[in-house]
Amino acid sequence: MCLGVPARIVKIKGKEAIAEVGGIRREVSIELLSDIKEGDYVIIHAGFAISKLDEEEAEMMLNILSHIPEE
Repeated sequence: MCLGVPARIVKIKGKEAIAEVGGIRREVSIELLSDIKEGDYVIIHAGFAISKLDEEEAEMMLNILSHIPEE
């Protein structure tokens, strides 16, 4: 199963960006999306930002993910 994770873009360097979710930051590619700016929320999958979200939708998704039990 594949899972896309919502994250907030905190820094952009060309076609690469630093995305943050749950206090963890990682480098991701934003080359698949146009008009992404710092502060935007995106879905991250396999190291790529694949879609843009509004803040409300991202917060809802993060809330749902936080309730999934760890195994």
